[in-house]
Amino acid sequence: MGRTAGRSAGDTRGMVLDAARDLFLRRGMAATLDAIAQHAGVSKGGLIYHFPSKDHLITALVESLLDAFRRAVHEHLDPDDDRPGRLARAYVRACLQVQDPGAVREDTILIAQLITNPAVINIARSDARRWRDDLTADGLPGRVVSLVMAAADGASMAVLWGGEPSEAEKEELARQLIDLTLDPT
Repeated sequence: MGRTAGRSAGDTRGMVLDAARDLFLRRGMAATLDAIAQHAGVSKGGLIYHFPSKDHLITALVESLLDAFRRAVHEHLDPDDDRPGRLARAYVRACLQVQDPGAVREDTILIAQLITNPAVINIARSDARRWRDDLTADGLPGRVVSLVMAAADGASMAVLWGGEPSEAEKEELARQLIDLTLDPT
């Protein structure tokens, strides 16, 4: 199957990542490059052009998931907020104002499957360090950053265990965590 006229390299890359996400969710690490290419509607050569190996594809997929979360946090930044902890407040809002719990569940299941790859473990650790560094550099004490991250992450992941807080509970938790970032004492 040749390249479709009018489709950009970025479009093809996105189609492959979408197909990989879908097949890794359904088949786990058993998903093959051939199956992913077919599911994406591209030739295997087209897939290999963008991702020379399955490890490269997995790495790119994980990076795209982590980048999407980072973008979501930055979209929750309040442009009128210039106080210390601004990024932590956006982090809380991004974690607790999830519109699609099913997507959170799928992304978490996907990362759990992919983290069996050593490169993914390194990417995840690096991303966690970057978040901790970015949130600490935002002016809050480390103990507050740790508590806010753990609570926001835990509440957003509760959907995996069937214990997703209600909207009212999430709003109250977000308020409490945001209050803590405004008055860390």
